Amino acid sequence: MSIDPDRLAADTAALVRVPSVTGDERAALERLGELAAGLGLGAELVRHDLDALRRAPGHPGQEAPRSELWGLTVTAPGPAGGPRLCLNGHIDVVPPGSEEWSLDPWSGKVADGLVHGRGSVDMKGGVVAVLHAMAAARERAGCEVVLQAVASEEDGGQGSFAALEADSGFDACLIPEPTGLDVVCAQAGSLTFEGVVAGRGAHAAMRLEGESAIDRYVQVHQALAAHERRINQDVEHELMAALALPYPINVGRVAGGEWASSVPDRVAFQARLGVALDQDLDQARAALREALAGLGVEVAFTGGVFAPAATDPAHPFARLVLDAFPGSRPVGVSWGADMRLYADRGIPTVMVGPGNAHLAHAVDERVPVADLVALAQGVDRVIGSFASTLAP
Repeated sequence: MSIDPDRLAADTAALVRVPSVTGDERAALERLGELAAGLGLGAELVRHDLDALRRAPGHPGQEAPRSELWGLTVTAPGPAGGPRLCLNGHIDVVPPGSEEWSLDPWSGKVADGLVHGRGSVDMKGGVVAVLHAMAAARERAGCEVVLQAVASEEDGGQGSFAALEADSGFDACLIPEPTGLDVVCAQAGSLTFEGVVAGRGAHAAMRLEGESAIDRYVQVHQALAAHERRINQDVEHELMAALALPYPINVGRVAGGEWASSVPDRVAFQARLGVALDQDLDQARAALREALAGLGVEVAFTGGVFAPAATDPAHPFARLVLDAFPGSRPVGVSWGADMRLYADRGIPTVMVGPGNAHLAHAVDERVPVADLVALAQGVDRVIGSFASTLAP
């Protein structure tokens, strides 16, 4: 079976048309199961036990409220006892935002060689492309290929964590996140944190009698900027050192004050901390607290927990993937992904996928059909060579 560009674009569009904002993904997973069946692949929809997952060691946290967690497993069987390749991809997406889109965010319109809509790049297009690769390769594959299609990646990775709790017996994993078809061998980690800065209230006409929490927050903000400079000095990993800002710190929300004529007595903020490859999560937390020591800020780490991860570009699986995508190069990225959950279990993992990551979470998200086809063809080649390259 060859890769059909028109059908690949149509299937991607069909999945984009099913909204799947983090916390509400079941309908999109069901639609993906229908697309798999249409390609002759068996799919199993699974409801995970959220309570058990939250109690499990290594649970990656969550930021979006949810009452249920679903996943879809698509399997292309291979020889008994043969090697097993995992393909992982998330179908949850971020909301469309408040900016006006040129097209409806859920249009899934195919025009001018592009599939448009929320999730087309991040990462429904990649998921559908590897599904087509599985179908194309299944008659000549010397390995078992399993697609773990997951929810809850955007808020921490519960979906992949749940899938791995059920099945982690893989010899390697490929994740089609948007990488411009380069091969990501290193990903930064990230931690979400929030802080509260206290002040002392007073009437604005007697400002000197109070102490502005906003003025105190400015000092905290400056300390965060200094800490960002510190963790980005002398970056040792070659792929991360090539980035303009390998480990960013971003304050995404600030709220403080209640009345123009009152000295504000409280500021609350939420932020994201980049975690370096040579740091574990506890070290990153401790370093941040030290950077803010003496500034009167209470810090709590909340939400998703993304450890950093890396696979040596010289590893046989990384070389196999690089060879399967002519013109690609090994790169590092400053964003967190589910790669680290597989790497944490000793599974060699790389990411390669269609489109530009700058369009992820952005208005007018879109993915080139040519990239989808290139991904499907490349993954087809990976599957075809996997058994001879990386036997168990």
